[in-house]
Amino acid sequence: MPNPMRPYLILSVVFFFNLYHSMAVPDPTHQALLQCLTQSIPTDTASSIIVSKSNPSYTSVLRAYIRNARFNTSSTPKPLIIITPLDESHVSAAVICSQKLGFQLKIRSGGHDYEGLSYVFDNPFFVLDMFNLRSITVNMADETAWVGAGATLGELYYNIWKNSKVHGFPAGVCPTVGVGGHLSGAGYGTLIRKYGLSVDHVVDAKLVDVNGKILDRKTMGEDLFWAIRGGGAASFGVVLSYKIKLVPVPETVTVFRIERLLTENATDITFKWQTIAPTTDENLFMRMLLQPVTRNKKKTARISVIALYLGDSDSLVSLLQKDFPELSIGKSNCNETTWIDSVLWWANFNLGTPPTALLDRDLNDAGFLKRKSDYVQTPIPKSGLESLWQKMIELGKVGMVFNAYGGRMDQIKPDETPFPHRAGNLYKIQYSVNWDQPGSEADKNFTTQAKLLHDFMTSFVSKNPRSAYFNYRDIDVGSTKKWSYEEGKVYGESYFNGNYERLVDVKTAVDANNFFRNEQSIPPRSSSILHSSYGSATCIITAVNTCWYYIVFIFSLCSDLF
Repeated sequence: MPNPMRPYLILSVVFFFNLYHSMAVPDPTHQALLQCLTQSIPTDTASSIIVSKSNPSYTSVLRAYIRNARFNTSSTPKPLIIITPLDESHVSAAVICSQKLGFQLKIRSGGHDYEGLSYVFDNPFFVLDMFNLRSITVNMADETAWVGAGATLGELYYNIWKNSKVHGFPAGVCPTVGVGGHLSGAGYGTLIRKYGLSVDHVVDAKLVDVNGKILDRKTMGEDLFWAIRGGGAASFGVVLSYKIKLVPVPETVTVFRIERLLTENATDITFKWQTIAPTTDENLFMRMLLQPVTRNKKKTARISVIALYLGDSDSLVSLLQKDFPELSIGKSNCNETTWIDSVLWWANFNLGTPPTALLDRDLNDAGFLKRKSDYVQTPIPKSGLESLWQKMIELGKVGMVFNAYGGRMDQIKPDETPFPHRAGNLYKIQYSVNWDQPGSEADKNFTTQAKLLHDFMTSFVSKNPRSAYFNYRDIDVGSTKKWSYEEGKVYGESYFNGNYERLVDVKTAVDANNFFRNEQSIPPRSSSILHSSYGSATCIITAVNTCWYYIVFIFSLCSDLF
């Protein structure tokens, strides 16, 4: 006998179906990821490391390590989920589950990628945020340290200092930079002329490969170990930690900073710097900043020479009076200090600041910025410098940083690591522009200024290819949408020169289906790449999960009606 209430019950089902559709429903992607992770991780733990958009902490977690405000706007593509592993096994599970669910996985350690490639993507994606994996273990018996990829350079320097006052490590001057990204892209700092790059002192590593396996140097093999020391590890897997060899530093080091305007012999000093800074005593590193400035309401340019010398001020002054008299340096310009204090000084802290300041991660610190890079192999003539000053004054905002090479850099073969820019390069240029105004108009204005100055320098810098530094990520160098060998070659040869071919071979061997990828990653040599299937799988999984929740809900209402 037909149920007389049936028409009313059907209307009720329709009503509740529409009501359910309008209510907040469980995120199917979150549920699917959680279900997958719990196959290898306890449920409570798995749930705690997943931060989806519905989580109240989502925005703060995402923004904490965004270091370029250009990629922190309402229109910036954002991850569906941020995975914050607490253990190495969580990284393995994240790699496996991201593939099973069909989502791209971006890997972020410190967030200093200038183009935001570690946390931005056009297609649906997850971010694997490594900030919890920050352990540092220093072993003075063999002068090594294991450093988690999520640790910062400041934390590394602090831990070295806690164990030894006469050891250091050749890495960057910004203490909030993440170790994972810095070392995987080569890494350099004020010890570059004495000890070379950061990766020249990496002796082991732990990495999660595309199959979720945790490998060390022995099990990954020398080709992959070579690739992740300067070739951008995010193309090959997820680096968990690096084992580094510490380097000796003297008890006393000396720092100085000298500024000169164009009316104060800046052109002659800059011209001479190009030949002295790369060839002088390898214990001396001199960086030069070039900036447009205004003095007495008149536009001009200023140079600043900033230096670290591994020794006392007497020997430094004697050296520069002989090699670089144009600088007119005296003891009054110098500060003798310790290596750890010089680290703080280079990071713009006052001398005497406690080393604990290096532990401040300075979260949510993001200005608008653009960076570009070049390599100079022949000194720019004085006439070229004069025209450069005029161009910088005309543009009004973009500065330049000259970083001297030579010393140890000249002694290491260009294929020893993926970083090829060794002997034959006098110095590296970083083009730098920062601004405070939000919006597309300001963005276009200042990024265009950087491009114009970069274009102006074409005749003065390396050619065939015009080289660039991988860690100064610059999307203008080239990018890929299809991850073909030809697309990758455009930026690959700029960053890696002849080492691009070997990187492609390693990629093909360890990740032929190109799961680990970004807009400037190393592509596999084969064209049989499955990246297009990931997006389709994402849509299917989302639809299936959504339908499943609806079906379960409806049947719970209807089970007794018919």
